[in-house]
Amino acid sequence: MTPEFAVAMNLAKLEIGTFAPKPTSTTGQQEASTALWSSADGRLEVGIWECTEGHFTAFREVAAEKCHIITGRVTVRDDSQTRDLGPGDFLVMPLGWRGEWTVHERVRKLYILDRAK
Repeated sequence: MTPEFAVAMNLAKLEIGTFAPKPTSTTGQQEASTALWSSADGRLEVGIWECTEGHFTAFREVAAEKCHIITGRVTVRDDSQTRDLGPGDFLVMPLGWRGEWTVHERVRKLYILDRAK
């Protein structure tokens, strides 16, 4: 039996649910997300995440993350570089990555999590 494929249309406008406080925010941001697909073993997850303006810290200790910015503008910084990102940009945060995000305009991204075994 062939596994089914998943389709999500118009990711910029897809409903993602209720916003809640972002735990690592230093400025009181709100975030919301929804998973669009998960692998049978739970290792891979693809979804949409959105966050309001402000600043937060990030640590990829459980899963590496790849993300594609759909809307908004952010600055992502770690010990070695600072990058300004906007719609169409792609970011890879490997397992163990530690840094900070500054959200200048509400941001929405497609994310792919790859959890460590």
